[in-house]
Amino acid sequence: MEEKAKIKGKFTDGNLYWIRELKTCEISDDRIEMITEPGTDLWQRTYYGFQNDNAPVLQLKTKETYFSFVVKTEFASGHRFDQCGVVMYLDSENWLKASVEYENEEFQRLGSVVTNHGYSDWATTDIDASIKEMWYRLSRRESDYCIECSLDGVNFKQMRICHMWEGAEEISFGIYACSPEDSSFKAVFTQMDITECMWKEHK
Repeated sequence: MEEKAKIKGKFTDGNLYWIRELKTCEISDDRIEMITEPGTDLWQRTYYGFQNDNAPVLQLKTKETYFSFVVKTEFASGHRFDQCGVVMYLDSENWLKASVEYENEEFQRLGSVVTNHGYSDWATTDIDASIKEMWYRLSRRESDYCIECSLDGVNFKQMRICHMWEGAEEISFGIYACSPEDSSFKAVFTQMDITECMWKEHK
């Protein structure tokens, strides 16, 4: 029988740590605001050939193998590739992320990237450029993960299921925001919650 998540406290209870700390960030018990810095991104090799590993990530560590993490994002993005969302960053060559990535005044790309052993993939669907809020739910079942999204924080839709080759033991997960080109925007994270695993066993 699965147990409820054993992760102690809230996401902002002082157990967070940075991978590349932002110069401008405000953290309170129920709200985190990030101002992105130009030229920041996460990507490894595939298709484009380049490696970008300089986006700021705020996360916590856990050995809990069954849990879900929910967060609401609000983004004032308006420049190509601006993005913010949920992330599980283990090291530069093993991580996953999900976000809305701004493209132009007509559409954005709601998508996810999974990077195993130094190679990234990218799965996307186009959404309207007017959308400026999105909830994410990252769920873990041992070394398998599910990413979901929601427009209202109630009805979640599956984005992808994946396996992380280095994600079977202690992991780190949290939030990120970045601007790969010469831009900057404010990303706001609220309604952060850690719960029992909402990704139920397949029967």
